[in-house]
Amino acid sequence: MTTKITEKNISSIANTAVQWQTVHVADGSTALTTSAGKGYFIDTSSATQTVNLPSVDDSTFGDTIIIKDFARTFGTNKVTIASNTLDGAVVTSDIDTSGQSLTVVFTGATKGWTAVNDDTTAKLGPTFIAATGGTVTETGNFKVHTFTGDSCFAVSQLGAGIPSDQASKVDYLVIAGGGSGGGTGGSHVGGGGGAGGYRESAGTVQGPYSVSPLGACVAAISVTAGTTYPITVGGGGAASGEVPRGNSGSNSVFSTITSAGGGGGGSIGQPTNDPNRNGGDGGSGGGGSSQTGGSAGNGNQPPVSPPQGNNGAAGIDSPPDFGGGGGGGATAAGTQRVNPGSAPEYVQGAGGVGGTSCITGSPVERAGGGGAGGSYTFPGNFGVGRGGGGNGGNAPGVASRLGVAGTANTGGGGGGAAGGNPGTGEGGARCSGAGGKGVVILRYRFQ
Repeated sequence: MTTKITEKNISSIANTAVQWQTVHVADGSTALTTSAGKGYFIDTSSATQTVNLPSVDDSTFGDTIIIKDFARTFGTNKVTIASNTLDGAVVTSDIDTSGQSLTVVFTGATKGWTAVNDDTTAKLGPTFIAATGGTVTETGNFKVHTFTGDSCFAVSQLGAGIPSDQASKVDYLVIAGGGSGGGTGGSHVGGGGGAGGYRESAGTVQGPYSVSPLGACVAAISVTAGTTYPITVGGGGAASGEVPRGNSGSNSVFSTITSAGGGGGGSIGQPTNDPNRNGGDGGSGGGGSSQTGGSAGNGNQPPVSPPQGNNGAAGIDSPPDFGGGGGGGATAAGTQRVNPGSAPEYVQGAGGVGGTSCITGSPVERAGGGGAGGSYTFPGNFGVGRGGGGNGGNAPGVASRLGVAGTANTGGGGGGAAGGNPGTGEGGARCSGAGGKGVVILRYRFQ
């Protein structure tokens, strides 16, 4: 049989053939206007997409258009076919299955556009975990979701054709809010706040990347496709005055992992045996104030293995130079005041060292304990903050005797307030530094 080539059937052939366009990336607001004879790869990794088909008046019998899920994310961010005549009715239609492809052909003014192929094709080669939530960054072949506030981690797809651990598990770093330092109302020194609890996986599944000693041999968390995991990011303890002691931080939570808020630093209680002078328990313990040598708060409370933090240090009551204890950090306890040489070289209690992780692609130290406040006798020798957000108590001078806050989203402990000299009018109440807010970070392979 011989087919004669005419202008009419050349037009028909042109309409049914498909010319594939470059990938269209959805932004959630800009509609995609399609044309007959073209195929469209649509990437909805970050947003939904509206698609406009040609109107009935602008279409010819046999016109063909194809839409394909480029990133296999239609199930998370759908494509909507804007109102048009579809199978005889003026309707709006959604394409909301991951991996879906849709071919539509124009049948005439009565029925309009109709689907001749609507399927979900299996991806060729391996697939990986797909998820949304938090601030998403990439490092090599891995995605990192950073949560600095309460939110959700929504898993739409697991991997296939790759090692089973990488296909279904995420590595994590969960840090609670740090405790605030202790306030003061006289010549004594407030203790440093304890760091928020620090819990992490080993980094060997979705990595490898280096972790702190606390992550050794800790398993990654298994996730399930179609499941949304609530994320809680603990707040830092609010700054406190002379009574009560520093406030504890709040817990951070992901799946089965809960990190405990850091303990508050000891404040200057009334009477002198008031328990407010002692550091509070928590992920890491707060340091004791100098009033009658306030005791150290306990870290790793409640207990987990490996431990999520360390103890604070006790205060030292040795007039006229009073010493506060530093708050505990993720990998080391707080310390007491030391005298490396002759006076006035006293250094107040330092916060314990935090933990360093490369989960985001570069080393960052977090969850350090807060330093104790400085003595009025030697006000320049204030506490030393350690480890990613734990801060020193204060700098010299009456106006700066307030404790320094822990850095946000590190879980660092707040600094204790400085002691004042009542004989010179410096004996009034001074507030401690607030604890730093916590953070939750998740990591998985995506390509």
